[in-house]
Amino acid sequence: MTRVALYARYSSDNQREASIDDQFRICREQARREKWKIVGTYKDAGISGASMILRPGIQSLLQDAQAGQFDVVLAEALDRISRDQADVATFYKHLKFAGVPIVTLAEGEISELHVGLKGTMNALFLKDLAAKTHRGIRGRVEDGKSGGGLCYGYKVVKKLDSRGEPIRGDREIDEGEANVVRRILRDYVAGVSPRIIAKTLNEEGVPGPEGRLWNDTTIHGHAKRGTGILNNELYIGRLIWNRLRYLKDPSTGKRVSRLNPESEWIAREVPELRIVDDELWQAVKARQAAISARYANVGKGIRKHHKKNRLNGTHRPKTLLSGLIFCGCCDGPFSLRGSDRFACSTHATKGTCSNNRTILREELESRVLAGLRERMMTPEIAAEAMRAYAEETNRLNRERRSNGDAWKVELVKVEKQIRGIIEAIKEGMFQASMKGEMDALEARKAELITLLADIPEDVPDLLPSATAIYGKKVAALTTALAQPDERPQAAAALRMLIEKIVLTPGPQRGEMFATLHGDLATILEWTERQALGKTSKKTKPAAGATGLSVSLVAGAGFEPATFRL
Repeated sequence: MTRVALYARYSSDNQREASIDDQFRICREQARREKWKIVGTYKDAGISGASMILRPGIQSLLQDAQAGQFDVVLAEALDRISRDQADVATFYKHLKFAGVPIVTLAEGEISELHVGLKGTMNALFLKDLAAKTHRGIRGRVEDGKSGGGLCYGYKVVKKLDSRGEPIRGDREIDEGEANVVRRILRDYVAGVSPRIIAKTLNEEGVPGPEGRLWNDTTIHGHAKRGTGILNNELYIGRLIWNRLRYLKDPSTGKRVSRLNPESEWIAREVPELRIVDDELWQAVKARQAAISARYANVGKGIRKHHKKNRLNGTHRPKTLLSGLIFCGCCDGPFSLRGSDRFACSTHATKGTCSNNRTILREELESRVLAGLRERMMTPEIAAEAMRAYAEETNRLNRERRSNGDAWKVELVKVEKQIRGIIEAIKEGMFQASMKGEMDALEARKAELITLLADIPEDVPDLLPSATAIYGKKVAALTTALAQPDERPQAAAALRMLIEKIVLTPGPQRGEMFATLHGDLATILEWTERQALGKTSKKTKPAAGATGLSVSLVAGAGFEPATFRL
């Protein structure tokens, strides 16, 4: 019997969540008509059709297709998969390579012709939709109305037109938030830094934009882009639209902003929305200009120094641990700040965390490497992790073998039914309906035979060589990190062994405790890849060659390796 996977998607712009159920319902009806067995459903809710890269449902579907878990993908229409022509083509190529055809209710089985024509049509639809939306918003801005979004300091005016439809784009001043805006600007002119302003507002319980906490970037923003409290010209009664345009990064699928030429900006005077007087606004601009000039002079000195020492950037090692370090007080991230030191970002930008300790990057890296070398790479840890891995694998295998008993009973029953139909035909009792019944029985027989043939045996005993490989490879990382040519690959491998590093202030002045959390399942998979790397790519390694199975995800039953550095 043909195994089918269903896919559905709805975008939040003009559809509702029930659309997912509607798509699945009509796809299930089609599967029943085709006598296909539904083995999986995949969905992405509230996500645009302009990119597949960030959609977890489509990514999971591709992974399962490559693993051979179904024979056909069924969707309502090709634009449910994606409206991006390049994404549709990539999706089609991946499934074609996996031997899995795409079938939609609207177009039937998808071919290269569908990919080309429908992909082009969908791409043109997106472009036309963007142009119409842009044109409609511009019309509102020309009338002095908001182009979208709600700035801090204002609230939406809800009105209906003569037909009962909501009038969009009207705003009015929120006096409570307007007072906060004026306070921020006065404090800034008085010499208070954005970080201290944010910290003070958070300590007083003043809600920030959209009810979130304040941070320094919310206040200082980006002057050229007009972002941040200090740069929003709406506060002086000047509405500016089309300052930025947004493009999709093809490598990530995320939108990134680009500054438009000033000649393309649309500006309108809206004096009824003014919050700040000209004197205060000009004082803010004067302080910003003075700070920018000071930083520009510092930058010239740094560039001059770098020009004298061209090898400075080459000799400086890259950061190994960015994105892996977290605060033990607030669970927020640590980032590089100041003179090459890691600091709690929440404390630095919002002031809501008490962890004001910092740690030199080189010191933390050396402590992490020492911890891996002396604690995490020990044969005892590796052997214990591999033992747990084998136990989990065998447990899953036993579950599959228990299903095998039921499959054997069903196979005997199916074969008996097939023989009964054959004997009836021999006796001259043929009916047209027998052919369909025979086809279904033969398909189920083939499926049961495949399932029974795929029942695994327990994995063999773990080989000592696997532990040795682990120790040697981790030890080699510290040496490779010192080699410029090998550093990028070594750094990537090192990061795979670390789940996270938690930094907590100690009782002594300047003391910082560091705790490393390692993902043993990831370590085992990494060790297996190192072992298989020694095997010729042309030769498929024997099952259980290193005592590990890369086809299984070792999730349950594993405790992370955690220790103080």
